[in-house]
Amino acid sequence: MEQTAEQARQLDHLACAPPAASPFAAFGMPGFGGSPAQAAPEPRPILELEGEAYEDELDALSDWVDDFLLPIYGAEVTTAAPWCLQWQEHSDVVAWLHALWLAYQQHKDPEAGLAGMFVWHRDFLTHAMAAIRAPGGPLSACMTSPDRPAHRLLPGPPPSVRAEKESAEAEASGPGKYGLTS
Repeated sequence: MEQTAEQARQLDHLACAPPAASPFAAFGMPGFGGSPAQAAPEPRPILELEGEAYEDELDALSDWVDDFLLPIYGAEVTTAAPWCLQWQEHSDVVAWLHALWLAYQQHKDPEAGLAGMFVWHRDFLTHAMAAIRAPGGPLSACMTSPDRPAHRLLPGPPPSVRAEKESAEAEASGPGKYGLTS
């Protein structure tokens, strides 16, 4: 019994102790005591990005849309499925396509398993394309025939009454929020 208790204490000690240096550490092999692989940065929605980060992400998204998505899934442009050659100017379309692209990257990864791409088609592609290209959707005022390219941004809803009230109160109170000067 004493021997079993001693072995249990040794195992507990080894489990809590920092790992010893491995002869494989110099080769950066994570499973052999090397430095762990760097985690990829967390993706952010494109509309939260600004400046150069936004432009870089939009360029990469445009490449994916133009080189992959449209040639394969673009289908015919009709009144029932409009498109816009200047889709990058429609912020809601940019947001939809960016989310679709992020989901594509996740589901094509081997870790997504054999059904990863099926899940992307079923849960993401079909719904996103239907919303973007709906007859009354964000591109409805744009091209409905390849022979007549068109682009028009539809006006959005006006600000809420609450937002207008806060804006009026801020103007009435003078400089700075709550009338405080810095």
